Amino acid sequence: MELINSILDGARVFVPVLVTLALVIAGLWLVNWFLARRWRDQPDAQFRFQMIMLALTFAGALMLIISFPISDTLRGQLLSLIGILLSAAIALSSTTFIGNIMAGIMLRAVKSARPGDFITVADITGRITKMDLLHTEVQTEDRNLATLPNLFMVTQPMKVVRATGTIISAEISLGYDISRQRAQELLSEAAGNAGLSDAFVLVRELGDYSVLYRVAGLLEEAKGLISARSRLRASMLDTLHGAGVEIVSPNFMNTRMVAEDRVFIPRPSRSVETENVVTAEAVAFDKADEAASVEAIRKEIEALDAELAKPEEIAGADAAGRKEELDAKKAALSEQLKQAEEQRKTSDDAERTGSKPG
Repeated sequence: MELINSILDGARVFVPVLVTLALVIAGLWLVNWFLARRWRDQPDAQFRFQMIMLALTFAGALMLIISFPISDTLRGQLLSLIGILLSAAIALSSTTFIGNIMAGIMLRAVKSARPGDFITVADITGRITKMDLLHTEVQTEDRNLATLPNLFMVTQPMKVVRATGTIISAEISLGYDISRQRAQELLSEAAGNAGLSDAFVLVRELGDYSVLYRVAGLLEEAKGLISARSRLRASMLDTLHGAGVEIVSPNFMNTRMVAEDRVFIPRPSRSVETENVVTAEAVAFDKADEAASVEAIRKEIEALDAELAKPEEIAGADAAGRKEELDAKKAALSEQLKQAEEQRKTSDDAERTGSKPG
């Protein structure tokens, strides 16, 4: 009988630990179930979901340590050890899993880039399709997907093309027989014909046989970056040839025997150039376009939430009607967002299985 009582007394010591363990497991399961159900149609909320679960798991581990039937001295030593280990992990995070998590938090806090933006990191150029806790996915110009660790993103210089427009440029060498004023006039005209605004021409280099010019202009719609670069060069060819300007170095005459009256300008084509039905951007950045569309809808919803959060700004005779209008618009946008997310998920599933989306 005494043995049974001693066993029961020893078991009672571990009752607080078992109760705490059960509460921690039940709490984590409930939070995971609630957040997964609430944010199941919001893939962008995955970042917050992971951070919340990580913090709650760490808090649960601390609660278990505190509930252990040990002396206060030993408990304090265990907590100090955890603090030291955590500090060491943070100190070594430049090349660890925790480093990518911290880099992901930094990218979210700085907000220098969002899904759909054109970026250049090291030698990788493309549009962002996804920003996760550990990595960023970029769709390159050849339509492939590049996965970049967040630590790599924050340790390399990152160039982000501004959504309000970017400057594109091209260089060309013209002979010294073409006056600088004439060259700048024609190149500025070519930039304008290519759809660029605020065009300018720079003299980049005075070579032995030719002058290197750089023509540039502002492209207001950054999504058409690839096509605009090609369109600028095509316009330079057409404009210079149309004005009777040869795009050839003078030493060309010294290396090939040709007649003095021979000019190297192609004959005008009688065929009418038609616009391509499919643009390079539509093929190369299909997934990035989906991400950009979702991000644009989400930003509109955020703007409506900000306006609805300030009732004094919609006060007036028709305040109720204005609020109903904003609520209806938000509901419509939320439905669009849900459909866009479903379409995006379908495309991702089809890509993983190697089948075409239906």
